[in-house]
Amino acid sequence: MSSLLSPDVLIAFLTTFLAGLATLLGGAIVVFFKQPSFRLLSFGLAFSAGAMVYISLTEILNKSIHAFSEIFVAKVGFAWGTCAFLLGVILILLLDRFVPNPHAMVEKRATLEMNQAQIRRTALLTLFAITAHNFPEGLATFFATLDSPTLGAPLAVAIAIHNIPEGIAIAVPVYMATGKKSYAIYASLISGLAEPFGAALGYFILAPFMGPMVYGIVFGIIAGVMVYLALDELLPTAKRYSQGHETVYGLVSGMAALAISLVIFQFV
Repeated sequence: MSSLLSPDVLIAFLTTFLAGLATLLGGAIVVFFKQPSFRLLSFGLAFSAGAMVYISLTEILNKSIHAFSEIFVAKVGFAWGTCAFLLGVILILLLDRFVPNPHAMVEKRATLEMNQAQIRRTALLTLFAITAHNFPEGLATFFATLDSPTLGAPLAVAIAIHNIPEGIAIAVPVYMATGKKSYAIYASLISGLAEPFGAALGYFILAPFMGPMVYGIVFGIIAGVMVYLALDELLPTAKRYSQGHETVYGLVSGMAALAISLVIFQFV
């Protein structure tokens, strides 16, 4: 187990913090630029989805299986890793069920006539929902980086790309409700900071119990959460923004970029 102030832990926290700050970039797009390139956004979201799916199924899930296999025989370790993966899917599905991520709702409502009370309510609900979804993403980035910076860095980039439209979804209703750019920026920042906060909370709770069993469970759950987010949230949103083949190009590019980077890291 790494100590609290060890370089590995600090690097993992810094990586998670930087990925969370991408939410702030999304808020800045709304209040300063206002007209993002939707085709580029579609490509970026699909790129992130491809990267998440590839790294989750080829690296993170395998780390879960390997950790369990240190305790059990290979066949049983594979079964435990699979169960942890499915548990991650179920957990994020339940979170999405009770605290739905309101990307589509915000995008549609932003163009409709809404009174100030409705806008304020939408702003608060959006901030709460996206902040809740950022906790597991922070855990994913942190533990992946803690185990291997080679694994954590590309995952952090994928999550950072994913955080940009989340910042947009937060900033739109806040800016409409208050008319203040600073409030929209602060709201995006608060939501983004949920990722390093979630990582810190998870680490402090799990640190005393770190071992193959805990790593197996955590990595299996992370893999399930990442695949679910990519297929349920990133790809549909990318498709909604696309005007051609940006989604499939981004998806394939994301997978290829992760595959090539992982191969290169094997030789450095």
